[in-house]
Amino acid sequence: MSFPALSDSTLLLITAIAAVIAAIAIVAAVGFRLSRSYRELGTDAERATFATLHSAAAAGEQLRNGLEPAGALKASKQLRALLNCAAFAMTDDSRLLAWDGAGAAAKQPDSAVVMDLAAKALSNGRTQVATLDAPLREALGLPLQGGELKAAVICPLKVDSRAVGVVIILSKTPSAGLVRATNEVAAWVSAQLELAELSSSRTLLAEAEVRALRAQISPHFIYNSLNAIASFINTDPQRARDLVVEFADFTRYSFRRHGDFTTLAEELRCIDRYLLLENARFGERLQVSLQIAPEVLSTVIPFLSLQPLVENAVRHGLEAKVGKGLVQICARDLGAYTEVTIEDDGVGMDPEQLRLVLAGQHDGTHVGLRNVDARLRQVYGDEHGLTIDTGMGHGMLITMTVPKNQPGHDA
Repeated sequence: MSFPALSDSTLLLITAIAAVIAAIAIVAAVGFRLSRSYRELGTDAERATFATLHSAAAAGEQLRNGLEPAGALKASKQLRALLNCAAFAMTDDSRLLAWDGAGAAAKQPDSAVVMDLAAKALSNGRTQVATLDAPLREALGLPLQGGELKAAVICPLKVDSRAVGVVIILSKTPSAGLVRATNEVAAWVSAQLELAELSSSRTLLAEAEVRALRAQISPHFIYNSLNAIASFINTDPQRARDLVVEFADFTRYSFRRHGDFTTLAEELRCIDRYLLLENARFGERLQVSLQIAPEVLSTVIPFLSLQPLVENAVRHGLEAKVGKGLVQICARDLGAYTEVTIEDDGVGMDPEQLRLVLAGQHDGTHVGLRNVDARLRQVYGDEHGLTIDTGMGHGMLITMTVPKNQPGHDA
């Protein structure tokens, strides 16, 4: 049996119909999957809980740096949706940071008007409910006709019991439930601000630890270096001049005022100068071995994180040892990480004493170990703290491992 040939127009029509059917099938399949995913969220209560947590997480991300206008505005959009209020505002203790909702379409309300509204909650640290009369609604840029917003709930934001700002929500009639919900949101925002302040404090602490390391260099090293230089002035003037140059370069690097990070190459140059100066004092007693993989020299590390470890090996490991002592410095490539080890064959240390030092429960010696360990943990996490193997009379092996890829850390 033969069939009549189909015309081009008929073939085109059949192709178009097939394409439409395929598109409908794809849309139906996607819709089914979305519907199934939505059903898998569980009950209405579970979906509401998920939406609440999602909004809170999104707002928390924006408050990571504290009360800043850009973050406050983005967080306000999430928090207004969470409270389902007509308008949501956030201030610090002196200015309006964000306004979302009614009245914000044309421009933000006058900051001075909003801060007048916030003044009492800021001064006494307690939630206020204020009535919005017509002049105040007009000053806030609110609609005056139809469904008027007649009340504001103003809740203080507190850090360490002091009011640092407020959140304000607007409503037709603020129910007791809405006031309680706003208080809870304000308490949650306060907790995020305390976390942001804690993060800032940790950064300041790290900077203080760098200053402490610099201060540590002064009494323990500079005096001995100057004495060593002085001893060569009459017997070997050229060496004395060379040591003065090395000393100047070392102190210039150690006391520089810019940057919390440096490269492994720069830190090793600093160590080289340090060891030249110590060699002037120890002579042949101090032996040094270096094994450095060239590919890791550009690794970014915290400023003054290696020199204190080498100084610890010299001062506490070899100075008390009879005869010669060896310090070995190795750096090797571990793929995504750079591993640096500093080993000495000196007098070693009691492991329990070392534990107390790293826990900050033992003052005096080995302060450099504790400071470097704390800074590494602060920057990279606890898994990147110093690993130390030691024992009385068995020297000390210190291992430091840092990631090669460090976004935001510029040398």
